[in-house]
Amino acid sequence: MTAGSAAFVGRARTLAQVYRHFGEIDAETSPLYGRVAVALSESDEALRAIEAAPARKRHPKVILAALHDLALAGRAPALASAYADTDGDAAADAAVDTLLRMTDSVVALAVRRKTRPDETGRSTVLYPAIAEAARRVGANAVGLIDVGCSAGLNLNVDRVGITYSNGQSLGDLSSPVQLSASIVGDRPVPARVMPEVVARIGVNLDPVDVTDADEARWLRACLWPDQPERIARLDAEMALAASAPPLLLHGDAVEVMPDAVARVPADALPVVTTTWALSRFPVESRLRFLDRLHEAAAGRPVAWVSVEGVGVAPTIPTLGDRHASGHSLIGLAVFDRSARPAEAIGRCWSRGRVLAWLADS
Repeated sequence: MTAGSAAFVGRARTLAQVYRHFGEIDAETSPLYGRVAVALSESDEALRAIEAAPARKRHPKVILAALHDLALAGRAPALASAYADTDGDAAADAAVDTLLRMTDSVVALAVRRKTRPDETGRSTVLYPAIAEAARRVGANAVGLIDVGCSAGLNLNVDRVGITYSNGQSLGDLSSPVQLSASIVGDRPVPARVMPEVVARIGVNLDPVDVTDADEARWLRACLWPDQPERIARLDAEMALAASAPPLLLHGDAVEVMPDAVARVPADALPVVTTTWALSRFPVESRLRFLDRLHEAAAGRPVAWVSVEGVGVAPTIPTLGDRHASGHSLIGLAVFDRSARPAEAIGRCWSRGRVLAWLADS
């Protein structure tokens, strides 16, 4: 065996282990992707094709999203058919075949795109928190500034309908987007109606324009094909966003924040939202982000609603919860001259599908 062949065998074994682990453990909620990932791990030719991508782009989520994009675009009909039928064996064969026939296309997509988190369904947590921020300031209108969620779907929080397990409802119950969440604990969420939203601004290094067909398709491609409810929810939320596209600002949140706040009308409360976004920031950047909010509040109140893992959002109390507790804290801070402390107003699990409200009404 040549030195080059030996090196490939070593790398392939490691890559095979990554794909097998993904198929058997990480993709446990997707039997279809579990079968596909294992099939890729068992094919030396497939592993060699994946190696054509840069190392940082070889992760199963990236390659599987690229394959899914080709299927959604009609460029891999056999794979699309297998995905539609949720036929694991057929999907495994078609995925390997597509990867081998279209290696250049798969690699090009993997290099050009980055996987996007599923950012739908977060309004169940954001709606009551934003309404609470407005109440504390006495605001009759708000301007929403969403940081980190690339497609800005959170900016339509007032345009969706929300039903909670205790019978409460918020938002627009006639909206094409209807969400639900379970309430735990003995406190209901506040029944306040959110004030008028007069500005919708998204801030991201690489925002997604849902009115662009290719970008919208890539968001769908990042979801797993055998999770039709999540796909249907994403489609509904993207259609809602496309009906009134938000202003998307390209750039680092720390640098762009002053401009974003300035774009909110003077008679409205800027409400900055971060949902599982700050964990992608270095600690020093999180602190600079906080400084920017303080600076923006020099001439007007600014509110910050955070939904982050325990200990991630600076100044938000952890309530004694452990970092690895498995839930997130809903934080609220109002920056103005009153020097009110930041507060943890709730806990949530499963990206907002389960919620415990903590703040006094």
